[in-house]
Amino acid sequence: MNITIGPNMMIFIYVAVIILVFFFMEFVAWFLHKYVMHGFGWFLLHEDHHRYTNNRFEKNDAFGVVFSIVSFLLIFTGRLDGYDIKFAIGLGIMFYGIAYFLVHDVFFHRRIKLKYKPKSKYMKRVLHAHTIHHQKSTAYDGVCFGFVLASKKFEPI
Repeated sequence: MNITIGPNMMIFIYVAVIILVFFFMEFVAWFLHKYVMHGFGWFLLHEDHHRYTNNRFEKNDAFGVVFSIVSFLLIFTGRLDGYDIKFAIGLGIMFYGIAYFLVHDVFFHRRIKLKYKPKSKYMKRVLHAHTIHHQKSTAYDGVCFGFVLASKKFEPI
């Protein structure tokens, strides 16, 4: 039995995959942050991120480069294969990377100077959680490992 999927259903599937991958990437980022960056990767790449310097780049940026390459390869090969599902997966990773960059590097660490002051409860909670992470986290211990999602228990008072 051969099932044909129409273009509207394909768009729905691709949008669903992009959204699922976006949220799955928060789990991947949380896992890598907790067990790699605050594990064996601490002294290799992540420690400099927890020391405030005026350097434009950090060794920690290597993590973003790796995910950018993965995303690019999925988008590129997905396109070459006729916009197959790899294309949508690559877009989901890319959109997560953009969100991560904006929330973490621009809004929290101010690596690009913007006069941004969070107004929404959500953004205040995410940025507050990351503040707590930097105050209380060390090489093999820490709290608040997420990047674009934060529990309501981190609601600023």
